[in-house]
Amino acid sequence: MRTRLAGARKALIVAATVTTLVVSTGVISVLAVHDESFQLDGDVIASTATSVGGAAQAQDWDSVFTAAGAARSPLPTDFRSAGFKKDFSTNATTGAFVTSDTTTYATGSKDTLPISGWQCNFDNNVNSKIDVMNAYAAKYVDPASGDEIMYFALERNTNTGDANVGFWFLQQNVGCETSGASATFTGAHQDGDVLVVSQFSGGGTVSTITAYQWEGGADGALNTTPIATAGDCRGATFGTNDPICGVANIVDINTPWPTANFKDKVGTKLRVAEFFEGGINLTDTNLGGRCFNTFIGDTRSSTSLTATLFDFAAGTIGECTSTTATQAKDGSGANLSTVAIPATGTLTVQDTATVNVGGVTSFNGDVTFYLCGPSTTTISSCSATTGAQIGTAKTITANGSVTSDNATLTSVGSYCWTAVFSGDAAKGVPGSQDNGANECFTVTPLTPTLSTQATSGPVNFGQSITDTISLTGTANKPGTGGVGPGGTINTTRGAAAGGTIRVDVYGPNSCAATAIVHSATLTVTGDNTAYGGAGSAVEFTPTAPGEYIFVASYNGDSPNTLGVAATPCASQPAAEKVTVRQIPTTISTAPNFIPNDSATITSSIATDNLAANGTITFSLYGPTSGATALQNCTAGGATGRIYTESILTGPAANSVTKSTSNTTAVSTDAVYYWLVTYAPPAGDTAHTGRQSSCAEIINVDLTGDAGPGTLFP
Repeated sequence: MRTRLAGARKALIVAATVTTLVVSTGVISVLAVHDESFQLDGDVIASTATSVGGAAQAQDWDSVFTAAGAARSPLPTDFRSAGFKKDFSTNATTGAFVTSDTTTYATGSKDTLPISGWQCNFDNNVNSKIDVMNAYAAKYVDPASGDEIMYFALERNTNTGDANVGFWFLQQNVGCETSGASATFTGAHQDGDVLVVSQFSGGGTVSTITAYQWEGGADGALNTTPIATAGDCRGATFGTNDPICGVANIVDINTPWPTANFKDKVGTKLRVAEFFEGGINLTDTNLGGRCFNTFIGDTRSSTSLTATLFDFAAGTIGECTSTTATQAKDGSGANLSTVAIPATGTLTVQDTATVNVGGVTSFNGDVTFYLCGPSTTTISSCSATTGAQIGTAKTITANGSVTSDNATLTSVGSYCWTAVFSGDAAKGVPGSQDNGANECFTVTPLTPTLSTQATSGPVNFGQSITDTISLTGTANKPGTGGVGPGGTINTTRGAAAGGTIRVDVYGPNSCAATAIVHSATLTVTGDNTAYGGAGSAVEFTPTAPGEYIFVASYNGDSPNTLGVAATPCASQPAAEKVTVRQIPTTISTAPNFIPNDSATITSSIATDNLAANGTITFSLYGPTSGATALQNCTAGGATGRIYTESILTGPAANSVTKSTSNTTAVSTDAVYYWLVTYAPPAGDTAHTGRQSSCAEIINVDLTGDAGPGTLFP
């Protein structure tokens, strides 16, 4: 042991060369790695207590694993990790032992080869002597010295003859299983991987146990110089600072978990030399501070490093673990799931990764961030091969969080981050990554606002009408020349949104599809409150009066700006309706009157005829009011006369009637008087002249219509 062990251990080294362990079989010598709290006594039961180095060993494999072979939670104090691998199966119906095995070494696999040179076989009938039933391992840390010790054990199916076994302790996750053709192991060696080989007799005595170290990386080599060598923990000379020893059962034992052997079949019994266990002090062999995540227990032809390898059981110790939990965020550091692209067409995003490593307190690693997208369909994960690396890898040396460089997005779509933690190969810290739900987010397009204002009505028929459109809330086009699909990540925004606005005009007085009387298309260049209007293609002059309705739509500019569908014609607001009216007329009347008169001249003797061509004179006086008829016809004289006409009576006749042909109208409300005279022709002394008595009155009352009148018809 190392001289820095606790005082009780130092005293033991000085005081004795042999320490005795009392078990059911008698007195045996015990030393090296089993003077900690764990029993290396050839069984799995803690109740067979041992006392080595001045302290009792109270823990055994049943302290670490349950009867089902599961690591206890929590593990016993000072145990850091443990793994159990069952390597046999039973018939599901009968429970009988099944001799086939999916994890046996293929011919040519050697410990000296890189793991890429190892292969596994499916063996239909494994030889009982080399058939591994269960294998398990556990990592322990001495609370006083800090020494790291790996304990390991293996159960085999029969104890015929001497046995050779080996254990690999690997920092990477390594394994292989096949139910058909040979397969190659996954994983790789790392510097500091450990191989332990041991030989023990059919009676349970360990003759040799030796450890070797793999040097270099995946394609390195196994150093053939042992890093530790010893023998049976019960027979080696105590005090030689041996960091390794092994022990097999020298009596029949029972296990809490299922096992099997050739004679007793499936059960819990192991006969002599069917159980082997050992321990190695990793600190004393300069292999401390590493994470051993995989163990492989095997059977072999000898302890030679080029021995033929037979059956194996590969399990996970999980000594070092790493998890990476991530959260997509926006540029301000707020969690991100769904966000609309800004009107500028530029969105800043980032990713935060929280790394938690178990097994070591410090390490040297980095986190690299990748971003996938944009995709027009939903994506749910990203990887380093499908994503674009964003910025540089971020160094991390202890558990905590790191944040990616900012990424600039200029396109809508589905995106996912992934954060890849490298692990620490020198310490066996495995890498990890997260590309789960918190890493994915969606950038949604903008839905712009389309508002319109048609010409205010009513508009007189013959005048033009138009519509002015306001388009706001568009987003710039995606940029180009960056990374990611389409090159829209980490680039500047593109030009203002494009597309077209379509305007259809329905009418007059109809929203039928056949009632579109005018259409226009306007080219869009981003937000504008004055698309269309006077002088644009939207303006037109209706050919008939009635109500006209403007209907506008925008086809958008995919992917960043959505379109705006047209509101149905019948649902358009008043602002989109224009009434074109007929030019209105008015009517007013101003009546007038054309006065005419007729006179009949008759000879008083029925048989007498008037002489030819007498003269009838008609005189119209007025307008006047309040005067007598005679006064109007005489006092006024020629001054009051407004019309006169003389007519010859024509041929001789007993009675003659003649009428005036006045065409001059009067337009003043008043009283008008006719004075009619008859003068016989010259030479006619037989007949008298005659005049009317100015009693013929025309009372004019003219009433006009001032308008504007009513529609007609």
